[in-house]
Amino acid sequence: MQDLIARMNAVCDAQPFTTSWYVKDLVTGQEADRTGDMVLPSASTRKTSILMHALSRVHEGVLKLDEPCTIEARLQEGVDSGTYQHMTPGCVIPLRDAFVNMIITSDNVCTQLVLERLDRDALNAWCSRIGMKGTTHRVNFPPPGLAWDHPIEAVACTTARDQGILLDKMLRGAADAGAAAELGASVELCQLGLDILSWQRLRNLIPSMLPGKTKVAHKTGRGPRGRMDAGVVYRGNTPRFIISVFTDRVPESLPDGMPGFTAAFATAGRLTRMCWDAMP
Repeated sequence: MQDLIARMNAVCDAQPFTTSWYVKDLVTGQEADRTGDMVLPSASTRKTSILMHALSRVHEGVLKLDEPCTIEARLQEGVDSGTYQHMTPGCVIPLRDAFVNMIITSDNVCTQLVLERLDRDALNAWCSRIGMKGTTHRVNFPPPGLAWDHPIEAVACTTARDQGILLDKMLRGAADAGAAAELGASVELCQLGLDILSWQRLRNLIPSMLPGKTKVAHKTGRGPRGRMDAGVVYRGNTPRFIISVFTDRVPESLPDGMPGFTAAFATAGRLTRMCWDAMP
């Protein structure tokens, strides 16, 4: 593990931006991180905790997976991610499908549909209770036109370790009713959460340098300050390791003229590949 840590940090040191990461070997239980408790903008990685809190409300009977959700024009205003921004207003989908699109295409129309059924204070209390101490949900929809150097307080925030904690608890919850209860959910709902994450369509970060059909249950993020991703990497259908990578203060362009986000993508991909090669 120490050699792996050194090689991962060398990749990060070579970049003109901040990189925070967390890794857990699910076979040995060993953990490692680089500033894993640094509070950073979460961008859409926040949606994994939104998903699991919403599933806990399903478990309580407050929400129903089949309850109808209407795509309204007001929810499409200012949205630049996902597909439902382009759909005809009035379209009706079940809440379960809003969960799916919130994750696999990072759809912000569907994210608003979910968040309007939740209480933000309760969501933040849930995150704190399960150990996500550096995570704060602030607004249902990020303000448009945020500057590259916007303050943390303008958006939702999290840490690389917090995302690892949540994913680890979801894995344990999918195998044990007692562990699922820690999330306020059931084994079946924890498994549904992991399944939805594994259907992710945006694979340009953690999965980008893995064999093409590698199963990865993850959620990406894109914000003015950087790119990020957090997920479980599988060998076949067996969870092998958890990794979260957050880049911050990524410049628009690198000295060679390449877009900064391409280096952020490559950094997440390289760090994950190093873990893949070190954890057969």
